[in-house]
Amino acid sequence: MDIVQTALDPWGRTVLTHVAWNIFWVSIFVFITFLVAHASYIILSAHRVRPKSETDTLESKHTGLPERVKRHSFMARLFHWVMAGSVFTLLGTAFFPIMGWQFDWVEIHYTAGLVLTGSIIFHILHTVFFLDFWSIWVGPKDIPEFKAEIMREAGHVVSGPHPAKYPIGNRLYHLVLTFVGCTVSLTGVVMLWRMGTTFITPNPYILGEGTWGWVYVFHGMTGLSLAGLSLAHIIFGIRPKNWWLTKSMIVGSVSRREYLEHHEPSRWPISTRKTGNL
Repeated sequence: MDIVQTALDPWGRTVLTHVAWNIFWVSIFVFITFLVAHASYIILSAHRVRPKSETDTLESKHTGLPERVKRHSFMARLFHWVMAGSVFTLLGTAFFPIMGWQFDWVEIHYTAGLVLTGSIIFHILHTVFFLDFWSIWVGPKDIPEFKAEIMREAGHVVSGPHPAKYPIGNRLYHLVLTFVGCTVSLTGVVMLWRMGTTFITPNPYILGEGTWGWVYVFHGMTGLSLAGLSLAHIIFGIRPKNWWLTKSMIVGSVSRREYLEHHEPSRWPISTRKTGNL
């Protein structure tokens, strides 16, 4: 089965034109397989958090903590939901026509793409200048946490470190999503010069035919990846185990008990002084 589409350019050369959309159905099969594998994981995993007695000890030790611990600022939550809305609009306008639902989707699609691109730019600036930029990234320092999490999921009680602000699974997901989101946005913006808009005069000659093909292929591949990542994100978000995290993206905070159950206070220290709501 071909994964890309090709055509002949005016000089008779074979060039890429787009991703082959029949792999869309393959991606659905992969997603169903993921659901089955994840359901098996839910059944077999121990899902261990910090034991109740240890959490009680920490709670008595950290009496200065507020009842609600701020996890996400208003601007961070606004970015998340704007990005979510634009992504689902992009996915709907991209894949519904392929599945047979025909409508005037092009302008809606590129408008949502521009919203996504703008939200990504805002997020980069916001994290660099107002948040802890490095707290979301993964590095060698996280190996002990990774080992401890694997042991806990296997049902063992280990003394390894609990997560800082963001669990290692969240950070790995963020790393993949960063690549996919930036690639699909960048290729989408470049494609505006191929198709033209109300504010961009079309100029298909800024790139060669072969290069345009790679732009469309990367856009299609990352678009399919974004669909899978988004569905996986929803599944993990609605799991009862993770609902406390999902709720924090709505209200902006977690309870003191949830903070102590799931996090390492020394790795995510909480300030008791009042701060702005960026």
